[in-house]
Amino acid sequence: MAEALAGSAALLAGLRMGQFTDLEALTGCTVVLVEEGWVGAVDVRGAAPGTRESDLLQPENTVERVHAVVLTGGSAFGLAAAEGVMRFLAERRKGFPTPGGVVPIVPAAVLYDLGRGRVNRPPGEEAGYRAALAAGEEVEEGSVGAGTGAVAGGVKGGLGLAGYLLEEGYRVMALVAVNSLGRPFDPKTGRLYAEPLLAEAEKDLLPNLSRYRGEEEDYRFPYLLGQNTTLGVVATDAPLSKAQAKRLAIMAQDGIARALRPAHTPLDGDLVFALALGDGQGVDPMTLLRLGAYAADALARAIARAVLLAEGFPGVLAYREFVEAKESQ
Repeated sequence: MAEALAGSAALLAGLRMGQFTDLEALTGCTVVLVEEGWVGAVDVRGAAPGTRESDLLQPENTVERVHAVVLTGGSAFGLAAAEGVMRFLAERRKGFPTPGGVVPIVPAAVLYDLGRGRVNRPPGEEAGYRAALAAGEEVEEGSVGAGTGAVAGGVKGGLGLAGYLLEEGYRVMALVAVNSLGRPFDPKTGRLYAEPLLAEAEKDLLPNLSRYRGEEEDYRFPYLLGQNTTLGVVATDAPLSKAQAKRLAIMAQDGIARALRPAHTPLDGDLVFALALGDGQGVDPMTLLRLGAYAADALARAIARAVLLAEGFPGVLAYREFVEAKESQ
């Protein structure tokens, strides 16, 4: 068995999170700081990703450790937020040592939220710097950071965080910004696809669906085509090698497929970063198997939490508002 963790309680020691939220532009960015350098990897499954430093994270490439990961709105413009995080880290002399000084390794990935606010202002260098400056051990979820302007299958998306404490003593957590083409709920029943994975305390967030009037799923999406992506970060305090961190990211992708339908589409940029604390010497295969399985569960729960805690904006209802409207029809 494993103990379910959520929100700030899921954060790992040595890892801090910071966010920048722009409510006027309905965008923002979320920074995961691991200033001392954690083993990093990435797995990309969507067909329309927007990334920075992702090739560096492949197991065959030289640099093993990263110092931060950035999830951001603003489409490709939002990649500029990583420059602010680099500046923050360089000021503190955190990074990969070179003869000319340290170079912070800051992979980043973007989601599309352009044009959803009153102004068009993608997160830039200053947004990334402010998010890093605000990093701490308390995490807000819902319509904040990279989830500020996110939309998930026609309802409001957002940011979610969940994790587990395994019997072996290791922890694994999943952070997600949900801006998916696929729906997080079954249109026939209104229930979240990830509902069976929720911890008992999380089920208190679920709406009453006793009078929900649904419809058949036909996988036709007349909204937001080409404006989608689900971005995840899974992290563990187990001492994974770089290749094992890659496997953790691959297994965690199943959490997206459990919580969103369809997933990994031609119109999403779905990806998962993986981070691992420790000396990088690796763990045994069974421990890695269990970490990957719980990483997928944590990511699915994080998606559900993001949707349940998000607040709607003009033209896009929150999930609870959507199902209540269906119940009243």
